[in-house]
Amino acid sequence: MIYRSKAPLRIGLAGGGTDVSPYCDLYGGAILNATISLYAYASIEVLDSPQVIIEAIDRQETATYPLSESLPIDGHLDLAKGVYNRLVCEYGAMPNGFRITTYVDAPAGSGLGSSSTLVVAILGAFAEWLKLPLGEYDMAHMAYEIERLEMKMAGGKQDQYAATFGGVNFMEFYADDKVIVNPLRIKSKYLYELENNLLLYFTATSRLSSTIIEAQQKNVTEKKQTSIEAMNQLKEQSKMMKEALLKGKVDDIGPILDFGFRYKKQMASGISNSAMDEIYEAALKAGATGGKITGAGGGGFMMFYCPGTTSYKVRAALEKFGGSLRAYQFTERGLFTWSV
Repeated sequence: MIYRSKAPLRIGLAGGGTDVSPYCDLYGGAILNATISLYAYASIEVLDSPQVIIEAIDRQETATYPLSESLPIDGHLDLAKGVYNRLVCEYGAMPNGFRITTYVDAPAGSGLGSSSTLVVAILGAFAEWLKLPLGEYDMAHMAYEIERLEMKMAGGKQDQYAATFGGVNFMEFYADDKVIVNPLRIKSKYLYELENNLLLYFTATSRLSSTIIEAQQKNVTEKKQTSIEAMNQLKEQSKMMKEALLKGKVDDIGPILDFGFRYKKQMASGISNSAMDEIYEAALKAGATGGKITGAGGGGFMMFYCPGTTSYKVRAALEKFGGSLRAYQFTERGLFTWSV
């Protein structure tokens, strides 16, 4: 038997960064995001031998370990090992040796939540194999605990919930790890228009998001008002974005994105840089009405809202920067598991 799973990556449309502690614990956070047709995949094949084989095809990395109570967290294929260690601790030893194979449609550090989505996909494949009684909130929360608490990887909470639930969601974050996922019922024609007008551009760079996030957390802990006020405004941005989508005011989304871009840069240093600012201004000059850096910032993907037929001019303007545009569609479904 082979046990498989796939979980969608996401784009954050508004509120990015307000899901990170301690801000959300102190003030409450709100984010609007949408999953897209780029995925993290995991497959588990049961073996006759008592060993664990981990293969990350996209990273061209492989490691083999004896079936044991825990696998070493040493910087090599740690996400799969972190999930394994948590499940053994919580549910007991694995019944057999196995090979787990993973693949992600976007590189690490891309700003699309790839690492967290991969954790969800790996957890989903194990849940399919071991028949674990995990609902959507259980799955997302466990993925969050594995990555953020047990493996000490800096970041927020939205990615695990987006990957698990799928679709367009308005998410609220509170103290004590309380998360409320509000699925939005948006008319198809509004989503098609947004999909048509929103370009997803890979800058051909990646970044270590933890450095930026740690700076953001430090600013909140030290009560730096400029940073906190920026996050307050981004929380308001998520409410503005929700209203625009639900009411079909799709062309309002460009200015709402621009509003957020200006404030996001005030959260912490390193979120943008001169190269990304140049790309952003070139897109606006060509006709885009707003955009953002996906994820924590510093590199990875950017998005630009291009009303009417301006996307063609924006595409041409971006060619000189050496990146690439990525085709995508919005998706309604989150984590999906099956066996063959």
